[in-house]
Formats: sequence, C-alpha cells, structure tokens
Amino acid sequence: MKALVFPGQGSQFVGMGKELYDSRKDIKDLMESANEILGFDILSIMFNGTDEDLKKTEVTQPSIFIHSVAALKAVNGLGAEMVAGHSLGEFSALVANGVLSFDDGLKLVSERAKAMQAACDANPSSMAAILGLEDAKVEEICAQINGIVVPANYNCPGQLVISGETTAVEEACVKLKEAGAKRALLLPVNGAFHSPLMQPAQERLAAAIEQTKFRNATIPVYQNITTTAVTNPDEIKQNLIEQLTGPVKWTQSVQNMIKDGATNFIEVGPGKTLQGLIKKIDGSVDVASAI
Repeated sequence: MKALVFPGQGSQFVGMGKELYDSRKDIKDLMESANEILGFDILSIMFNGTDEDLKKTEVTQPSIFIHSVAALKAVNGLGAEMVAGHSLGEFSALVANGVLSFDDGLKLVSERAKAMQAACDANPSSMAAILGLEDAKVEEICAQINGIVVPANYNCPGQLVISGETTAVEEACVKLKEAGAKRALLLPVNGAFHSPLMQPAQERLAAAIEQTKFRNATIPVYQNITTTAVTNPDEIKQNLIEQLTGPVKWTQSVQNMIKDGATNFIEVGPGKTLQGLIKKIDGSVDVASAI
C-alpha cells in the first residue's frame, strides 16, 4: 500500500517551489492565489528570500504548506491509500485526503503560525534534540526536572526532541547527557512547540478551526496525537487542536501505518527529512520523493 507523508518546519530552503511554479499554469495559479490569501508576497520570499526570511515562523509554515500542496497537484495524488504529516505537515495531509481545501488549509496554517509566534514571544523557551537514548529514559528525566520540559517530537528510535522553558530544557540536556545520550543539541528555534507553553496558541487555533469547513476524509490520516487512522472530521479537528500542546508521535504513526499495510512511503514537499526518519523506523519499507 502507498502512503503519502508531508514534512513540517525545518524542511524549507531558498528557491523552494520555483520549479513547480514554472512547470504548469494550474500550479502557478494555485501558488499565486496564496499571495492574495495571505495578504503579502510570500512567493517572492520562497523564491528569492534569504535563509533568515524563511526561518520566520509566519513565513516558514505557509511556505512549506504551499510547496507541499503544489507538489501534490503536480503528481495528482499518486493513488495513495493513507496519509500523514509531521506537525505542520498534517495540514498538507488533510488537503491530500479532501478534508481541507487549499484556501482553508492555508488560512489555518497562517493563523497557526502567527499564534505560535506570539506564544514563543511571550515566554523564553526552546527545544533540543536528544540522540542515542531510549524514549522511556528521556521521558523519565524530563519528568524529574523543575519547570516545564516535555518530549515533543518522537522522530525515530534514538531521536527525540524535547521542548519547554529554556532553563528546564538546558537542565534536562545536562542530565540526559549524564544518562548516556550521545548528543543533546539545543535547536535554533525561539519557542517550545508541542509543549504546554503553546496553550495560548492552541486556543487561538481552536477558534479558527471551529469556523472552518472540514469534509469527510477520502482516505485515512494518521494524526500525530492518536497515531492511528482517522476519517471523522470532528475527530480530526480535535486532534489538530491537541497537537499544538501535545507531542508529535511520528515513530508510532509510521509503525501503525506499516502495521496497517503501508509498504511504500512517498514524501510530498520540500526536502527528504521524513524519508530518512522512516528508514530508521523500519528499513524494510520503500521511501521516495514525489518530485
């Protein structure tokens, strides 16, 4: 069975989407509509901006979404039987399975990005990648730290990102290294995504989601929070809201997709990050880029 997977923040690059834009008129029209929806020329930033321009959350998230949906259009869905997205990528996955329109998805992604940026600005917070330690040990040590620090991204076995208050994250990094982590790397982000510190952003996103039309899914989406196949629009809404303060359980989601028959994973969007993670989760499956 074929599964489409959609990347999240961190997969952006200068020049992203230009080849897609130049490839077909219908894709060009779709991408140009993003400028009108967002109220600024995001395509200029995607095609000709700097790395710093693209790193701003309110630019990064819509850019990756636009690229992913344009790539999806370019390959016409590829006849997939299930979809999943890593964090932000879940919104692209919901366009792929017919739950969201491109316009509505982009509006939600933009609102999510602005809400997350505001939450980041309100609290000194950060994230760190922990390599070479079992998930259970990372969970145990985070629970012992004074202050807010939680597992945020279960990316693949031996790679877990933690998130929270800066001082708590730094203390956790020291203790995790002492416990045997190969590396504990502070990430170049200015916020604690997928942690309780995103509560204000969650409330803002929830209000936007409640005003958006969610259709019945044509194929299941494996959501970050539940890790299992979901098709019910009301469940999908709730899971999207909970995702902002809860962990991205990518490892578990991919394992469940494989258990349910996925043998071929196609990454739709910029970069190849998810292909690398999936091969580390299960080396027996096939991975490829859509374009």
